[in-house]
Amino acid sequence: MSATQPAYLRPDITSLGAYTPIVPIDVLAARLGLPPEQIIKLDANENPYGPSPKALAALRALGEPGGVVSPAAIYPDPEFLELRRALSGYTGQPVERIICGAGSDELIDLLMRLCLLPGDTLLDCPPTFGVYRFDAGLYGARVVDVPRDEQFELDLEAVADAAEQHHAKLLFLPAPNNPTGNPLPRAAVLRLLELPLLLVIDEAYYEFCGETVVDLVADHANLVVLRTFSKWAGLAGLRVGYGILHESLIGHLWKIKQPYNVSVAAQHAAIASLADTHHLATSVAALITERERLQHALAALPGLHPFPSAANFILCRVAPGAAQDARRRAAGIRETLMQRGILIRYFGKPGLDDCIRISIGTPAQNDALLAALAAVVADDDAGKDE
Repeated sequence: MSATQPAYLRPDITSLGAYTPIVPIDVLAARLGLPPEQIIKLDANENPYGPSPKALAALRALGEPGGVVSPAAIYPDPEFLELRRALSGYTGQPVERIICGAGSDELIDLLMRLCLLPGDTLLDCPPTFGVYRFDAGLYGARVVDVPRDEQFELDLEAVADAAEQHHAKLLFLPAPNNPTGNPLPRAAVLRLLELPLLLVIDEAYYEFCGETVVDLVADHANLVVLRTFSKWAGLAGLRVGYGILHESLIGHLWKIKQPYNVSVAAQHAAIASLADTHHLATSVAALITERERLQHALAALPGLHPFPSAANFILCRVAPGAAQDARRRAAGIRETLMQRGILIRYFGKPGLDDCIRISIGTPAQNDALLAALAAVVADDDAGKDE
Protein backbone atom coordinates (compact mmCIF):
# COMPACT_ATOMS: atom_id res chain seq x y z
CA MET A 1 0.00 0.00 0.00
CA SER A 2 1.18 3.50 -0.86
CA ALA A 3 2.49 5.63 2.02
CA THR A 4 -0.18 8.19 1.15
CA GLN A 5 -3.00 5.67 1.62
CA PRO A 6 -3.92 4.49 5.14
CA ALA A 7 -3.73 0.73 5.63
CA TYR A 8 -7.38 0.55 6.68
CA LEU A 9 -8.62 1.58 3.20
CA ARG A 10 -9.53 -1.05 0.63
CA PRO A 11 -6.84 -0.93 -2.06
CA ASP A 12 -9.32 -1.80 -4.81
CA ILE A 13 -11.41 1.26 -3.88
CA THR A 14 -8.44 3.62 -3.70
CA SER A 15 -7.46 2.58 -7.22
CA LEU A 16 -11.03 2.75 -8.55
CA GLY A 17 -11.86 5.57 -10.96
CA ALA A 18 -14.71 7.84 -9.90
CA TYR A 19 -17.97 7.93 -11.84
CA THR A 20 -18.37 11.18 -13.79
CA PRO A 21 -21.81 12.70 -13.12
CA ILE A 22 -23.53 15.53 -14.95
CA VAL A 23 -22.73 19.02 -13.60
CA PRO A 24 -25.77 20.94 -12.24
CA ILE A 25 -27.07 23.90 -14.24
CA ASP A 26 -26.19 26.54 -11.64
CA VAL A 27 -22.60 25.32 -11.31
CA LEU A 28 -22.04 25.20 -15.07
CA ALA A 29 -23.77 28.55 -15.59
CA ALA A 30 -21.34 30.13 -13.12
CA ARG A 31 -18.38 28.57 -14.95
CA LEU A 32 -19.62 29.86 -18.29
CA GLY A 33 -20.63 33.28 -16.99
CA LEU A 34 -24.21 32.81 -18.20
CA PRO A 35 -27.52 33.20 -16.35
CA PRO A 36 -28.94 29.76 -15.43
CA GLU A 37 -32.13 30.51 -17.38
CA GLN A 38 -30.10 30.73 -20.59
CA ILE A 39 -28.76 27.18 -20.22
CA ILE A 40 -30.38 24.57 -22.47
CA LYS A 41 -29.81 21.25 -20.73
CA LEU A 42 -29.88 18.33 -23.18
CA ASP A 43 -27.23 16.12 -21.60
CA ALA A 44 -28.97 13.90 -19.01
CA ASN A 45 -32.21 12.64 -20.62
CA GLU A 46 -34.42 14.55 -18.18
CA ASN A 47 -37.98 15.63 -18.98
CA PRO A 48 -37.83 19.35 -19.90
CA TYR A 49 -41.54 19.72 -19.09
CA GLY A 50 -40.91 18.78 -15.47
CA PRO A 51 -43.23 17.09 -12.95
CA SER A 52 -46.98 16.88 -13.28
CA PRO A 53 -49.11 19.58 -11.59
CA LYS A 54 -50.37 17.00 -9.10
CA ALA A 55 -46.81 16.06 -8.14
CA LEU A 56 -45.93 19.72 -7.58
CA ALA A 57 -49.04 20.16 -5.45
CA ALA A 58 -48.07 17.10 -3.39
CA LEU A 59 -44.64 18.58 -2.76
CA ARG A 60 -46.11 21.92 -1.66
CA ALA A 61 -48.41 20.09 0.75
CA LEU A 62 -45.44 18.63 2.59
CA GLY A 63 -44.95 21.97 4.30
CA GLU A 64 -48.47 21.89 5.71
CA PRO A 65 -49.27 20.31 9.08
CA GLY A 66 -50.48 16.72 8.83
CA GLY A 67 -52.05 15.91 12.17
CA VAL A 68 -49.65 16.84 14.97
CA VAL A 69 -46.60 17.32 12.72
CA SER A 70 -45.76 18.10 9.12
CA PRO A 71 -45.36 15.00 6.91
CA ALA A 72 -41.80 16.13 6.15
CA ALA A 73 -40.87 15.93 9.83
CA ILE A 74 -41.35 12.18 10.21
CA TYR A 75 -39.59 9.21 8.65
CA PRO A 76 -41.04 7.83 5.40
CA ASP A 77 -42.84 4.51 5.18
CA PRO A 78 -39.98 2.00 4.89
CA GLU A 79 -42.21 -0.32 2.88
CA PHE A 80 -43.64 2.46 0.62
CA LEU A 81 -46.95 0.58 0.71
CA GLU A 82 -49.10 3.35 -0.78
CA LEU A 83 -46.61 3.88 -3.59
CA ARG A 84 -46.36 0.15 -4.27
CA ARG A 85 -50.15 -0.10 -4.46
CA ALA A 86 -50.19 2.73 -7.00
CA LEU A 87 -47.39 1.03 -8.94
CA SER A 88 -49.33 -2.23 -8.89
CA GLY A 89 -52.18 -0.50 -10.67
CA TYR A 90 -49.79 1.12 -13.14
CA THR A 91 -47.79 -2.01 -13.99
CA GLY A 92 -50.41 -4.73 -13.55
CA GLN A 93 -48.05 -6.54 -11.17
CA PRO A 94 -48.92 -7.57 -7.60
CA VAL A 95 -47.67 -5.43 -4.74
CA GLU A 96 -45.60 -8.37 -3.48
CA ARG A 97 -43.34 -8.19 -6.53
CA ILE A 98 -42.55 -4.46 -6.23
CA ILE A 99 -39.74 -2.77 -4.33
CA CYS A 100 -38.67 0.88 -4.51
CA GLY A 101 -35.32 2.63 -4.37
CA ALA A 102 -33.69 6.04 -4.33
CA GLY A 103 -33.66 5.97 -8.10
CA SER A 104 -33.17 2.74 -10.00
CA ASP A 105 -29.44 3.37 -9.42
CA GLU A 106 -29.87 2.25 -5.82
CA LEU A 107 -31.57 -0.94 -6.94
CA ILE A 108 -28.72 -1.64 -9.37
CA ASP A 109 -26.32 -1.36 -6.46
CA LEU A 110 -28.48 -3.56 -4.21
CA LEU A 111 -28.74 -6.28 -6.84
CA MET A 112 -24.96 -6.37 -7.13
CA ARG A 113 -24.66 -6.47 -3.35
CA LEU A 114 -27.09 -9.39 -3.35
CA CYS A 115 -25.27 -11.42 -6.00
CA LEU A 116 -21.61 -10.53 -6.31
CA LEU A 117 -18.67 -11.69 -4.23
CA PRO A 118 -15.14 -10.47 -5.02
CA GLY A 119 -13.99 -12.21 -8.18
CA ASP A 120 -17.50 -13.03 -9.43
CA THR A 121 -18.29 -12.16 -13.04
CA LEU A 122 -20.68 -9.54 -14.36
CA LEU A 123 -21.27 -9.49 -18.11
CA ASP A 124 -21.38 -6.08 -19.76
CA CYS A 125 -22.42 -5.30 -23.34
CA PRO A 126 -20.81 -1.99 -24.26
CA PRO A 127 -21.55 0.61 -25.28
CA THR A 128 -24.16 0.78 -22.54
CA PHE A 129 -25.02 2.50 -19.25
CA GLY A 130 -21.75 3.08 -17.40
CA VAL A 131 -23.14 2.60 -13.87
CA TYR A 132 -23.17 -1.20 -14.30
CA ARG A 133 -19.41 -1.38 -14.77
CA PHE A 134 -18.78 1.25 -12.10
CA ASP A 135 -20.88 -0.47 -9.43
CA ALA A 136 -19.31 -3.85 -10.18
CA GLY A 137 -15.97 -2.37 -9.19
CA LEU A 138 -17.35 -1.50 -5.76
CA TYR A 139 -17.83 -5.21 -5.07
CA GLY A 140 -14.55 -6.43 -6.52
CA ALA A 141 -16.34 -8.15 -9.38
CA ARG A 142 -14.76 -9.09 -12.68
CA VAL A 143 -16.39 -7.41 -15.67
CA VAL A 144 -16.36 -9.39 -18.92
CA ASP A 145 -17.23 -7.38 -22.03
CA VAL A 146 -19.34 -8.76 -24.86
CA PRO A 147 -19.34 -5.80 -27.27
CA ARG A 148 -22.33 -4.90 -29.42
CA ASP A 149 -22.11 -4.83 -33.21
CA GLU A 150 -21.83 -1.68 -35.36
CA GLN A 151 -25.58 -1.09 -35.06
CA PHE A 152 -25.35 -1.64 -31.28
CA GLU A 153 -27.28 -4.92 -31.38
CA LEU A 154 -26.42 -7.78 -29.02
CA ASP A 155 -24.50 -10.85 -30.09
CA LEU A 156 -26.69 -13.30 -28.22
CA GLU A 157 -24.57 -16.37 -28.77
CA ALA A 158 -21.43 -14.51 -27.75
CA VAL A 159 -23.24 -13.50 -24.54
CA ALA A 160 -24.27 -17.11 -23.96
CA ASP A 161 -20.71 -18.35 -24.57
CA ALA A 162 -19.26 -15.75 -22.19
CA ALA A 163 -21.82 -16.61 -19.52
CA GLU A 164 -20.84 -20.27 -19.68
CA GLN A 165 -17.09 -19.72 -19.95
CA HIS A 166 -16.85 -17.21 -17.10
CA HIS A 167 -19.70 -18.56 -14.90
CA ALA A 168 -21.30 -15.12 -14.96
CA LYS A 169 -23.81 -14.23 -12.28
CA LEU A 170 -25.30 -10.97 -13.55
CA LEU A 171 -26.21 -9.20 -16.79
CA PHE A 172 -27.77 -5.73 -16.94
CA LEU A 173 -29.35 -4.58 -20.20
CA PRO A 174 -31.17 -1.27 -20.75
CA ALA A 175 -34.25 -1.52 -22.94
CA PRO A 176 -33.98 0.74 -24.94
CA ASN A 177 -30.21 0.82 -24.60
CA ASN A 178 -28.53 3.91 -23.17
CA PRO A 179 -26.80 5.74 -24.83
CA THR A 180 -27.62 4.22 -28.24
CA GLY A 181 -31.44 4.24 -28.11
CA ASN A 182 -32.07 0.90 -29.82
CA PRO A 183 -34.77 -1.37 -28.35
CA LEU A 184 -34.15 -4.85 -26.97
CA PRO A 185 -36.26 -7.46 -28.81
CA ARG A 186 -38.45 -9.65 -26.63
CA ALA A 187 -37.06 -12.74 -28.35
CA ALA A 188 -33.57 -11.74 -27.18
CA VAL A 189 -34.78 -11.49 -23.59
CA LEU A 190 -36.35 -14.96 -23.80
CA ARG A 191 -33.09 -16.40 -25.12
CA LEU A 192 -31.06 -14.75 -22.37
CA LEU A 193 -33.44 -16.04 -19.69
CA GLU A 194 -32.24 -19.53 -20.58
CA LEU A 195 -28.81 -18.66 -19.15
CA PRO A 196 -27.92 -19.53 -15.52
CA LEU A 197 -27.58 -15.91 -14.41
CA LEU A 198 -29.72 -13.07 -13.10
CA LEU A 199 -30.94 -10.97 -16.03
CA VAL A 200 -31.81 -7.36 -15.16
CA ILE A 201 -33.75 -5.43 -17.80
CA ASP A 202 -33.45 -1.72 -17.13
CA GLU A 203 -36.61 -0.13 -18.54
CA ALA A 204 -35.71 3.45 -17.57
CA TYR A 205 -37.11 4.65 -20.93
CA TYR A 206 -40.13 2.33 -21.08
CA GLU A 207 -42.67 5.13 -21.43
CA PHE A 208 -40.97 6.39 -24.59
CA CYS A 209 -41.07 3.03 -26.38
CA GLY A 210 -44.07 1.23 -24.85
CA GLU A 211 -42.38 -2.18 -24.90
CA THR A 212 -41.89 -4.16 -21.70
CA VAL A 213 -41.08 -7.64 -20.45
CA VAL A 214 -42.56 -7.10 -17.00
CA ASP A 215 -45.14 -9.80 -17.73
CA LEU A 216 -42.35 -12.39 -17.86
CA VAL A 217 -41.36 -11.93 -14.22
CA ALA A 218 -44.09 -14.25 -12.92
CA ASP A 219 -42.61 -17.25 -14.74
CA HIS A 220 -38.91 -16.39 -14.55
CA ALA A 221 -37.25 -16.20 -11.15
CA ASN A 222 -34.02 -14.99 -12.78
CA LEU A 223 -35.60 -11.85 -14.29
CA VAL A 224 -35.67 -8.37 -12.74
CA VAL A 225 -37.25 -5.33 -14.39
CA LEU A 226 -36.18 -1.86 -13.23
CA ARG A 227 -37.91 1.44 -13.90
CA THR A 228 -37.59 5.06 -12.79
CA PHE A 229 -39.59 8.26 -12.39
CA SER A 230 -36.58 10.32 -13.48
CA LYS A 231 -37.27 10.37 -17.22
CA TRP A 232 -40.96 10.29 -18.10
CA ALA A 233 -42.28 11.77 -14.82
CA GLY A 234 -39.77 14.61 -14.47
CA LEU A 235 -38.67 13.60 -10.96
CA ALA A 236 -34.94 13.09 -11.55
CA GLY A 237 -34.05 15.39 -8.66
CA LEU A 238 -36.14 13.41 -6.17
CA ARG A 239 -34.52 10.02 -6.89
CA VAL A 240 -37.29 7.43 -7.00
CA GLY A 241 -37.29 4.19 -8.96
CA TYR A 242 -38.70 0.70 -8.58
CA GLY A 243 -38.01 -2.90 -9.37
CA ILE A 244 -40.28 -5.82 -10.20
CA LEU A 245 -38.92 -9.16 -9.04
CA HIS A 246 -40.10 -12.74 -8.62
CA GLU A 247 -41.43 -13.60 -5.16
CA SER A 248 -38.55 -16.02 -4.58
CA LEU A 249 -36.00 -13.21 -5.01
CA ILE A 250 -37.54 -10.03 -3.70
CA GLY A 251 -37.45 -11.02 -0.03
CA HIS A 252 -33.65 -11.10 -0.12
CA LEU A 253 -33.57 -7.57 -1.54
CA TRP A 254 -35.82 -6.34 1.25
CA LYS A 255 -33.31 -7.70 3.78
CA ILE A 256 -30.42 -5.57 2.52
CA LYS A 257 -32.01 -2.24 1.57
CA GLN A 258 -31.72 0.72 3.93
CA PRO A 259 -34.96 1.12 5.94
CA TYR A 260 -35.88 4.68 4.89
CA ASN A 261 -34.29 4.80 1.46
CA VAL A 262 -37.07 6.64 -0.43
CA SER A 263 -37.85 10.06 1.03
CA VAL A 264 -41.29 11.34 1.98
CA ALA A 265 -41.07 13.91 -0.82
CA ALA A 266 -40.18 11.28 -3.42
CA GLN A 267 -42.97 8.94 -2.33
CA HIS A 268 -45.62 11.68 -2.34
CA ALA A 269 -44.53 13.04 -5.73
CA ALA A 270 -44.42 9.58 -7.30
CA ILE A 271 -47.88 8.66 -6.02
CA ALA A 272 -49.25 11.95 -7.35
CA SER A 273 -47.56 11.34 -10.70
CA LEU A 274 -49.29 7.97 -11.02
CA ALA A 275 -52.57 9.79 -10.41
CA ASP A 276 -51.75 12.19 -13.24
CA THR A 277 -50.63 9.84 -16.00
CA HIS A 278 -52.80 11.61 -18.58
CA HIS A 279 -50.82 14.82 -18.13
CA LEU A 280 -47.50 12.97 -18.21
CA ALA A 281 -48.54 11.00 -21.29
CA THR A 282 -49.08 14.33 -23.05
CA SER A 283 -45.53 15.47 -22.31
CA VAL A 284 -44.14 12.07 -23.33
CA ALA A 285 -46.06 12.27 -26.62
CA ALA A 286 -44.67 15.77 -27.21
CA LEU A 287 -41.12 14.48 -26.67
CA ILE A 288 -41.68 11.56 -29.04
CA THR A 289 -42.91 14.00 -31.71
CA GLU A 290 -39.84 16.15 -31.17
CA ARG A 291 -37.62 13.07 -31.27
CA GLU A 292 -38.84 12.25 -34.77
CA ARG A 293 -38.46 15.88 -35.90
CA LEU A 294 -34.97 16.10 -34.46
CA GLN A 295 -34.01 12.79 -36.06
CA HIS A 296 -34.80 14.09 -39.54
CA ALA A 297 -33.25 17.51 -38.92
CA LEU A 298 -29.97 16.04 -37.63
CA ALA A 299 -29.76 13.68 -40.60
CA ALA A 300 -29.98 16.71 -42.90
CA LEU A 301 -26.88 18.35 -41.38
CA PRO A 302 -23.60 17.47 -43.12
CA GLY A 303 -21.34 15.17 -41.15
CA LEU A 304 -23.96 14.06 -38.62
CA HIS A 305 -25.44 10.54 -38.69
CA PRO A 306 -28.17 10.02 -36.08
CA PHE A 307 -29.14 6.50 -35.05
CA PRO A 308 -32.81 5.51 -34.71
CA SER A 309 -33.97 5.84 -31.11
CA ALA A 310 -36.85 4.48 -29.04
CA ALA A 311 -35.93 6.63 -26.02
CA ASN A 312 -35.93 10.37 -25.24
CA PHE A 313 -32.47 10.97 -26.70
CA ILE A 314 -30.62 10.49 -29.98
CA LEU A 315 -27.09 9.22 -30.44
CA CYS A 316 -25.38 10.88 -33.37
CA ARG A 317 -22.15 9.76 -35.06
CA VAL A 318 -19.89 12.60 -36.20
CA ALA A 319 -17.88 12.35 -39.42
CA PRO A 320 -14.29 13.70 -39.60
CA GLY A 321 -14.01 17.45 -40.18
CA ALA A 322 -11.70 19.65 -42.21
CA ALA A 323 -8.79 19.55 -39.78
CA GLN A 324 -10.03 17.11 -37.13
CA ASP A 325 -10.60 13.40 -36.88
CA ALA A 326 -14.08 12.28 -35.87
CA ARG A 327 -13.21 11.93 -32.20
CA ARG A 328 -11.80 15.44 -31.86
CA ARG A 329 -14.65 16.90 -33.91
CA ALA A 330 -17.31 15.25 -31.75
CA ALA A 331 -15.62 16.52 -28.57
CA GLY A 332 -15.26 19.95 -30.18
CA ILE A 333 -18.95 20.15 -31.04
CA ARG A 334 -19.85 19.41 -27.45
CA GLU A 335 -17.41 22.08 -26.21
CA THR A 336 -18.56 24.72 -28.72
CA LEU A 337 -22.22 24.16 -27.84
CA MET A 338 -21.43 24.31 -24.12
CA GLN A 339 -19.80 27.72 -24.55
CA ARG A 340 -23.11 28.84 -26.07
CA GLY A 341 -25.05 27.45 -23.11
CA ILE A 342 -26.30 24.28 -24.84
CA LEU A 343 -25.38 21.08 -23.02
CA ILE A 344 -25.10 17.73 -24.81
CA ARG A 345 -23.20 14.56 -23.89
CA TYR A 346 -19.86 13.34 -25.18
CA PHE A 347 -18.53 10.08 -23.73
CA GLY A 348 -15.05 9.64 -25.20
CA LYS A 349 -15.19 5.86 -24.76
CA PRO A 350 -14.44 3.06 -27.25
CA GLY A 351 -17.36 2.65 -29.63
CA LEU A 352 -18.65 6.12 -28.72
CA ASP A 353 -15.63 8.41 -29.10
CA ASP A 354 -16.94 9.77 -32.42
CA CYS A 355 -20.49 10.26 -31.11
CA ILE A 356 -22.58 12.83 -29.28
CA ARG A 357 -25.83 12.16 -27.45
CA ILE A 358 -28.64 14.71 -27.43
CA SER A 359 -31.59 14.59 -25.04
CA ILE A 360 -34.91 15.61 -26.56
CA GLY A 361 -35.95 19.08 -25.44
CA THR A 362 -38.92 21.34 -26.02
CA PRO A 363 -39.50 22.65 -29.57
CA ALA A 364 -37.80 25.94 -28.67
CA GLN A 365 -34.82 24.18 -27.12
CA ASN A 366 -34.47 21.89 -30.12
CA ASP A 367 -34.67 24.83 -32.51
CA ALA A 368 -31.83 26.55 -30.63
CA LEU A 369 -29.79 23.36 -30.72
CA LEU A 370 -30.30 22.87 -34.47
CA ALA A 371 -29.39 26.48 -35.23
CA ALA A 372 -26.20 26.20 -33.20
CA LEU A 373 -25.28 22.85 -34.78
CA ALA A 374 -25.87 24.26 -38.26
CA ALA A 375 -23.50 27.13 -37.45
CA VAL A 376 -20.84 24.72 -36.17
CA VAL A 377 -21.13 22.59 -39.30
CA ALA A 378 -20.97 25.70 -41.51
CA ASP A 379 -17.81 26.86 -39.73
CA ASP A 380 -16.25 23.47 -40.34
CA ASP A 381 -17.23 23.47 -44.02
CA ALA A 382 -15.70 26.95 -44.34
CA GLY A 383 -12.49 25.50 -42.95
CA LYS A 384 -12.47 22.92 -45.75
CA ASP A 385 -12.46 25.68 -48.35
CA GLU A 386 -9.51 27.57 -46.88
